[in-house]
Amino acid sequence: MIADTPRCRHRNMKTLSFICQKGGTGKTTLALNIAVEAMRRGFTVAVIDLDPQPSACAWSDLRATRDEPVVIDAKPSRLAAAVETARAQEGLDLLIIDTGGRTEEGAFAAAKASDLVVVPVQPSAVDLKSIPATRDLIAMAGAPKALAVITRTKPFGTRHKESAAWLGQSKISVSDTVIGDRITFQDAYAAGQGVSEYAPSSRAADEVGELFRDIAIRLGLKSTRHANKKKSGDVDNGKQTTKPRRAR
Repeated sequence: MIADTPRCRHRNMKTLSFICQKGGTGKTTLALNIAVEAMRRGFTVAVIDLDPQPSACAWSDLRATRDEPVVIDAKPSRLAAAVETARAQEGLDLLIIDTGGRTEEGAFAAAKASDLVVVPVQPSAVDLKSIPATRDLIAMAGAPKALAVITRTKPFGTRHKESAAWLGQSKISVSDTVIGDRITFQDAYAAGQGVSEYAPSSRAADEVGELFRDIAIRLGLKSTRHANKKKSGDVDNGKQTTKPRRAR
């Protein structure tokens, strides 16, 4: 039975979920990188991990002494309680919910609680076939705003353009930002970082920044909350400052 989770509110807090009824589309990768990008722009962020394979929690463990973002491990049936835990965080600006692949209960609960649902999709026929089920689930959850993002694109070919056109014909909003299939995302995860921390001069970091700006507009957030006081070339990394790594 699908739990009925109320849409969450915390002053001006916005809730963003990453949903697709297929595994391996990059939901966790985008959720964590958008969380880090939001933090770098001055927002206070928390992440709820609904994935049965808690990859977001594992990434949080890798961050060691870094306190943010807070990552909360939760089951779909306990999402309401997890949301209340997030609400208790003073001044929380953005709550991000990461879901697993083909987990209807978790996806429905997350969509029900969201101001915006991001649907990562790879430019392949298999991935596109999962979109109608994802779209129907979002509609059942009260039809929050949804945004498809083409992920893991290759540096050649036009499949991402063809996929975007197909999604547009299916009346799904598609982000102009395309996320490439880049090893930087894997390396950043292994280091317990986002790409904008690990390799701020990389194309991967540029793509995440572009996607965050798109999401912020749709959520009604400013692109930056507080001025970045770090020196040019330095990156806020929780409790330490790191130099940019070579772009990939």
